Amino acid sequence: MVPVSSNELEKDGVLTAARLMAVAARTAPKTRGLDSVKTMILKEPDELEKLAAAMEGVSREDPERLAFFRRNADDVRKSAAVLLIGVTGEPKRLESPLNCGACGMDCAAMSKAKKKERGTARGPMCHMQSIDLGIALGVAVKAASDFGVDNRIMYSVGTTARIIKLMDADLVIGIPLSVTGKNPYFTGR
Repeated sequence: MVPVSSNELEKDGVLTAARLMAVAARTAPKTRGLDSVKTMILKEPDELEKLAAAMEGVSREDPERLAFFRRNADDVRKSAAVLLIGVTGEPKRLESPLNCGACGMDCAAMSKAKKKERGTARGPMCHMQSIDLGIALGVAVKAASDFGVDNRIMYSVGTTARIIKLMDADLVIGIPLSVTGKNPYFTGR
C-alpha cells in the first residue's frame, strides 16, 4: 500500500466535492423547466492566481468601493478550487411567454433587445434566469456543506471570471472551496 498524505486526500476531496456541486447545480429545479446553467471548476494554482490577480485589478478601479475584491482575491489564493456557476439571460419559452415584467419589458421585446455589458453582468436579463442561478448556488453550497468543504458564495469571484472571459455567461457567481481546520472565508470581517 502506498500512503497518501492528508494534503493529497483533502485536495482530491475538494475536487470530488466541486464536481458533485456542479452536478447538483445542473440537476437543481429550473424555472419553466428550461436550463441555461453553466459550470466550471478552476483547480490549478496558475488558474487561481490569474483569477486572484484580476480581482485585485478590478479593486484598483475604485479602491474604496471595491476593496472586497482585493480581500476576496486573497481568499481565492487560499482555495484548493473555485466553482463558477453562471446563466445566460434570454427569456424562456417565447412561444408561451410569461411576460412577468421584472426585466422592465415583455419577453418578446427582451428577446430582441441588444445585450450590453452593464457593469458586472450582460443584460437585459430574464429574471427567471436569475432565479435559476440562485437555486443552483443554493444546492451547490448545500452539497459542499454535506461534504464538510469550506465555501462561500462570492459575487466578486464570478464577476471577475466574466470580465477575464473564463466563462461565457450573462451572470456568473463563484464559490471558492477549501478544507482547513477553520473556514478561511469567514474571518470576522
